[in-house]
Amino acid sequence: MLLSTNLYRVAVKVYLAPRRNLRAELSKFHSMSSQAASKANQEDYKLKDTKPELGERWPHGGQRGGSGWIYSERATSTYDLVEQMFYLYVRVVKAKELPLNPVTSNVDPYVEVKVGNYKGKTRHFEKKINPEWKQVFAFSKEKIQSSVVEVFVRDKEMVARDDYIGKVEFDMHEVPTRVPPDSPLAPQWYRLENLRGEARSRGEIMLAVWMGTQADEAFPEAWHSDSASVKGDGVYNIRSKVYVNPKLWYLRVNVIEAQDVEPQDKSQPPQVFVKGQVGQQVLKTKLCPTKTPNPMWNEDLVFVAAEPFEEKLVLTVENKASPGKDEVVAKISLALNKFEIRLDHRPVHSHWYNLERFGFGVLEGDKRNETKFSSRIHLRVCLEGAYHVLDESTMYISDTRPTARQLWKQPIGILEVGILSAQGLQSMKTNNGKGSTDAYCVAKYGQKWVRTRTITESFNPKWNEQYTWEVYDPCTVITFGVFDNCHLGGGGQTQGSGAKIDSKIGKVRIRLSTLEMDRIYTNSYPLLVLKTSGLKKMGELQLAIRFTCLSMAHIIYLYGHPLLPKMHYLHPFTVNQLDSLRYQAMNIVAVRLGRAEPPLRKEVVEYMLDVDSHIWSMRRSKANFFRIVSLFSGVISMSRWLGEVQQWKNPVTTILVHVLFFILICYPELILPTMFLYMFLIGIWNFRFRSRHPPHMDTKLSWAEAALSDELDEEFDTFPTSKAQDVIRMRYDRLRSVAGRIQTVVGDIATQGERFHALLSWRDPRATSLFVIFCLIAAVALYVTPFKVVASVAGIFWLRHPRFRSKLPSVPSNFFKRLPSRADSML
Repeated sequence: MLLSTNLYRVAVKVYLAPRRNLRAELSKFHSMSSQAASKANQEDYKLKDTKPELGERWPHGGQRGGSGWIYSERATSTYDLVEQMFYLYVRVVKAKELPLNPVTSNVDPYVEVKVGNYKGKTRHFEKKINPEWKQVFAFSKEKIQSSVVEVFVRDKEMVARDDYIGKVEFDMHEVPTRVPPDSPLAPQWYRLENLRGEARSRGEIMLAVWMGTQADEAFPEAWHSDSASVKGDGVYNIRSKVYVNPKLWYLRVNVIEAQDVEPQDKSQPPQVFVKGQVGQQVLKTKLCPTKTPNPMWNEDLVFVAAEPFEEKLVLTVENKASPGKDEVVAKISLALNKFEIRLDHRPVHSHWYNLERFGFGVLEGDKRNETKFSSRIHLRVCLEGAYHVLDESTMYISDTRPTARQLWKQPIGILEVGILSAQGLQSMKTNNGKGSTDAYCVAKYGQKWVRTRTITESFNPKWNEQYTWEVYDPCTVITFGVFDNCHLGGGGQTQGSGAKIDSKIGKVRIRLSTLEMDRIYTNSYPLLVLKTSGLKKMGELQLAIRFTCLSMAHIIYLYGHPLLPKMHYLHPFTVNQLDSLRYQAMNIVAVRLGRAEPPLRKEVVEYMLDVDSHIWSMRRSKANFFRIVSLFSGVISMSRWLGEVQQWKNPVTTILVHVLFFILICYPELILPTMFLYMFLIGIWNFRFRSRHPPHMDTKLSWAEAALSDELDEEFDTFPTSKAQDVIRMRYDRLRSVAGRIQTVVGDIATQGERFHALLSWRDPRATSLFVIFCLIAAVALYVTPFKVVASVAGIFWLRHPRFRSKLPSVPSNFFKRLPSRADSML
């Protein structure tokens, strides 16, 4: 029986052995597959080099001949960071003496330009025989499949088919090419032809037809065949545009005091405070500690204001009538353009202002609306011109100039950017049952925002638009964002109110100080977006960038000066003030840019300015923690190496360290030169391994791939939260756990500091007595012993061989850990 059992076990082992090996191999295969997939993702998230054909190429003679296009290189300095794109331009100016409709005895004309399958139409005029359109149509040359350009003039009919008035045809081979900087092509009058191709007796149209590129000044406002499907008001939402930030000011209101404040209840003296309001911004002073008709505060209220000044400063003096009731006693409204502009730290003059107070009670009758001056307020108000109004984080700030233009310095360089194209964009919405993306790109640097035109229904849009900025500080950042235009009809994301919003596709930041001078960078940047489902690559953005230096001496000068204007350091704001002012500035910028045509919408401005960067995120907390760990990795590696030297892991290294140590002891004047020479050599060695590309979004550094789904869901939650109670309870408990660990670490740091303080505080009399006696003996010994001897003995003791060491902690460590702290006094 025992023998049969043993044979059974052996058989089972033999039978299962191949399967166990198979499981091990499968597990190994899955592990290798996951590692390969992770590596592939990392490669996909990296920056890629591109080699676009930048610069201008023009045909010989300016016309297209029968032998085809013959290209030649032509140097240019104005539009050389994009791939050249040819367009057929048709400028429709006006018409005259159009024939009337014999039935209606009038004409409602419009023009239709047809090139192959593409058609563009002007607006129609009612009952006008001499209409003026002044509209330009641009047809992409690479999509033209016709050799004829047809321009039709039609009569708009409400019910029946539009009537034909006449047409003009152009042969594509005869269309001239306009080469900038030539003057615009002069439009000419053309006689309209009937259906048989014969000239009409009446009716002429003024046109200009030429072949050009995206550098043509007619390009931004032209109708584009790339967006032929856009109708109605959507046409205005696809055009490229340059925006300028509104000029922002800090408005400082120093509320000093008030006199003769009369409350409604005159039986008790008032206890008042002042409330200031500029637009949607509301700030209050502290409640005057005493009840008096002549209160004093001497507090500053700081607001953000934008030119042109549309709002007024409204100050109200309010009385604390009861714990839950504040009554308005008096008020005043002041125009912002009347205040003095301050350009330095010197205070401006203060002024007394009469407060307005309306009468109360029915006995006053007709005097109800009569304005009385019953009290006055003492103010010192100014517009701060020496500050830079922050509307973005200082970590990736793009402009550091003060508000007042007279305080600006000369530019130190020119930044040229070619926004080439995007590749492999994801579907952002559904139109007619199929996925589509209507992409445009926004770039923000300094006071200037640019927006490319929208390329409709394309996952690989080509913009090829070039823009230029003046650079005043190299330690600044330019931000690019790609968005899906959801205001052309079809689907798209919506807000809680139901309004459509432009969906974000991705963002790229480039710090100018990481760019080499006068070098053209052509790279493809991954567009990465974090969603509640995890990290997702939305496509790639291809850019060409060149940073040209105007004054190297000025750049070197800037590196020794503060980043922000000096008023930020002479009279700094508190952290809470800066956060609040930045939020208000961002709101003002979003509102003003939202009024443009086409509007730069609020969700776009908020995404570009990182308005939610201060919101709590477990993922960001982990990323910042590991950034700190990596920051000290060099120190940790050095301490490990010194530990190995101390433990004689490599005797040769330890002996060499002994020799170097004794050389430095004998010649201490070599210590600092040796340190700086060592850092110089490290810098020269690392020059070989310097980055050849600008830095980009790092998924590993951001802890984006390793973030849990619940952490991402918490990061994108609204503020205040909109989640269920059980989810909030779980997240609160998790936050308490993390905060408890932080609390323990902070407590340990405080304990070590308090122990160091206890050395001389006599909290432990015996420990302090021992330390004081030791200090006296050490002072006498060090006074009579040469420093080189002391340093040599200390070094030899620290580097002694392990056989002369004890595994127990040292005496100083034991003594320090026995010192008292204040932890035992905490509840």
